[in-house]
Amino acid sequence: MTRSSEVFRAGARSSNLSLVQARAALDAITALAPGIAFDLIPCSSPGDRDRVTDLRDTPPDFFTRDIDCAVLDGSLDCGVHSAKDLPAPMTPGLDWLWLPWREDRRDALVLPLGAALDTLPPEPHIGVSSGRREQYARRRFPRARLLSIRGSIEQRIAQLDEGKYDLLIMAGAALNRLGLAGRIAEWIPPGELEPPEGQGALAITFRAADARMLRLRSLFVHAVTFAGAGSGRAELCTIAAAAALETCDVCFHDTLMDAALLDRVPAHAARIDVGKRCGRHSVAQDDISRMIADYARRGLRVVRLKGGDPGIFGRLAEEIDVLDAHHLPYRVIPGISSLQAATTGTGMLLTRRGVSRGFTAMTPRAEGGGPAAVDAGARAALPLVLFMAVKVAGDVAAQLVADGVDAATPCAFVFDAGACDERIVRCTLGAVASGPHGAAADETAPGLLIVGGVTRYSYHPDFSAFQGRRILLTCSAALQEEACRLVEWLGGLPVPLPLIRLTPTEAARSELSRIDAFGAIVLTSPSAVDCLFNLLTATRVDVRRLGRVIVCGPGTARALERHNVHADVTPGAQFGAAGLVNALEGLELRGMRILRLRSEKAGSAIADALRGQGAEVTDCVLYENERVCHDTLPAFDAAFFASASAVDAYLAQWPLDTLTGKHVCAIGVPTLDALARAGVGHARAAAEATVEGGIRALAALFVEHALKCLHAA
Repeated sequence: MTRSSEVFRAGARSSNLSLVQARAALDAITALAPGIAFDLIPCSSPGDRDRVTDLRDTPPDFFTRDIDCAVLDGSLDCGVHSAKDLPAPMTPGLDWLWLPWREDRRDALVLPLGAALDTLPPEPHIGVSSGRREQYARRRFPRARLLSIRGSIEQRIAQLDEGKYDLLIMAGAALNRLGLAGRIAEWIPPGELEPPEGQGALAITFRAADARMLRLRSLFVHAVTFAGAGSGRAELCTIAAAAALETCDVCFHDTLMDAALLDRVPAHAARIDVGKRCGRHSVAQDDISRMIADYARRGLRVVRLKGGDPGIFGRLAEEIDVLDAHHLPYRVIPGISSLQAATTGTGMLLTRRGVSRGFTAMTPRAEGGGPAAVDAGARAALPLVLFMAVKVAGDVAAQLVADGVDAATPCAFVFDAGACDERIVRCTLGAVASGPHGAAADETAPGLLIVGGVTRYSYHPDFSAFQGRRILLTCSAALQEEACRLVEWLGGLPVPLPLIRLTPTEAARSELSRIDAFGAIVLTSPSAVDCLFNLLTATRVDVRRLGRVIVCGPGTARALERHNVHADVTPGAQFGAAGLVNALEGLELRGMRILRLRSEKAGSAIADALRGQGAEVTDCVLYENERVCHDTLPAFDAAFFASASAVDAYLAQWPLDTLTGKHVCAIGVPTLDALARAGVGHARAAAEATVEGGIRALAALFVEHALKCLHAA
C-alpha cells in the first residue's frame, strides 16, 4: 500500500473461508488497479453466532446482516460476501456487484478419510444444509437419514471424520479455496443438482450512490447493450448488433424478430424471452428493467435485443431510466425499423424529389395502450428532424419562430452521426435564428438539425469504466476485433488505428510444407495464430497435419479455438518461457521435434528453454511486422499498444507529446520497455499479457484517476 492509494474499509465474516476468499478477491482488485487498496476487517454475523438453527429455516440476511448494517452506518465502505448469501430483495439503501473471479459452481460429495462411495452403509447419515441438497440426497440415497449440519467448512469435515456423518454435500468452491479439493469424492453435475446462481462467486455490497464505490464497480460491470434486431429478416440486423450477440452472456429478446438471430448467441449464454404483443406481455416492463439491472451487476455481458430500432416505440427510455437510476452503464446500437422495411424496402419511398420532402412518424396509442389523437395539433407537437439543413439553419429557424414556434425551444445539431468523431451541439431555436446557424460550427460539415424537447436528453456514458472516452487501438488487424469489443463492453469508444501489418515469411512457407516432420508447434500470440491459418490456407496445407499445438496463454488459445482447433498445452499463468516450460512438465520433450513460430521481434528465450529440456527446436520467423502509415492521427483520450513494433510505428509518424496527458497501457513488459525507451514513463503494463488484460488495465487507470479526483474534491 502507498500513501497515494485509495483505501477502502472492507468487511468480511471472520471464518477462515470468508477471510481467505475475501483477501484473494481484494488482492485481485489491487493487482488490476494498483492505486486501490483495502483494509480487510473481520466481522461477525447472525450465522456465525447462531450455530443451532437449521440453515433451511434462517432469514435471507443470516450471513450478511451485521456487515451490511456497518456499511449502511458508514463504519465500512463495503462488505465482501459469498454471492449466494445476498438477500433478495437487497436491503434498502444498499447496492452491489459480483466480482469476475469465479470458482467451480458445482456441489460435491465428501466422504470420511479412507472411505469410498461403494462402501457407504445401507442407510447412511448425510449432512445437508439446504432444501436443494436435501431433495438431491433423497433422490440419490432414498434410504439415507438426512441430518442438519452447521459450522465452518473445517468444522463440518471434522464432524464427518469423527463419524457423526457418513457423507456431506458441500460447495466445491469452498473446498477449492481452502485447499481441500482432495477431499472431494465426486463432483455432482449441475443437471442432477443445480447450484444457486451465486455459488462460486463473490459479491460486494456498498451504500447506494456512494460515488467512490460506484466508480470502483465500473471496472467490473459491462455496458448493457440495447441493440436493434432489424425488421423481418435476420439479414437486416446490423454487424454491430450481431457482434454484440456473439459475445454476450445473456440476451433479453423480443418476440417480433427473426428467431434465427438467437443462433448467434453463444451456447453458454441465457436466452430470455420478454416479448410483447398487443395486449399480451410475457413479462411486466418493471420486471424486465429489474432483471436487466441485476444481470448487469453480476458482471455479465447483457444484450437487450429489440425488434426494429430500439429507440422507435421500443420502451428504450423506460429501461435506460432504470439503469441511470442505478448508475449502470449502457450503449445503444440503432437498428433498421419497420419504417424503413415498409417504405424503402417496398418502393414507397418517403422522400422523392417533387413528391415528398419528408414524413411524420407517430403512434395512435397513448401511454397505457389507449387511443391518442393524431390530429394537426398532435402532429405539430412532434420533434422536427431536418436533413441537410446546416447551411440554411438560420433561415429555417427564423421561419419556425415566425410560424409561432417558441424561440426557447431546445434544438441540437448532430454532426457525423454514428461516426467515431460524432459531435453534438445543443442550443435553442432562437440561438440558431440569431446567427449564421447559432452555436453550430462549420456549415459545410454533414449534419442534422433536430428541433424539440427530445434534444434535452442524452445517454450517460459516465457510469462506465471508460466513461465514453476514445480509446486508440494500435494493434494489428488480427487483434482489433477483440480489442474493439472489449472497449465497447467497458463503455468506451474504440478508435481503431492498426500500425503494423503481419507479412508471412518464405521461411515459414517452407517449414509448413514439411509440417509432418514436427511433433508439435509453439504459438505465442493471437496474431501468430491468425497468420498461421492464413498461410495454411494460402499454401493448401491440411490443418489435420498439425501435431500438438502448444500456446503460451489463454488469449492465444481463444484465437486458436476460432479456427476450431484446441490447444494441447496452455499455461495457467506466467505467459512466457518459464510458464510454458512449467506447463510442459510431465511431457517427454527429449528428442521431440518442435516448430517454434514467432514474430521477427520475438526473442529466442522460448526456443532456448525447450532446447534445455532436450527438444529439437526449429526457431522460425512466421511473420515480419510491416509498418502501416496513416495520413492523420484521430482524436483520442487513451492509447493501447499491443507490441513494441506498434510503439515504433506510432513514434515514427507522430511526436512524443501526442501521448502527453493521455492514459497509456502496454500489453506486456516488452512493450512497456519500448514505451519507456521512447520517453513514455507514465504507461502501465497489464498484469496479464493479453488483449483483455491490457484493455482492463487501461480501464483501471481511468477508474483510479476518477477516484483521486473524488478524493481531492
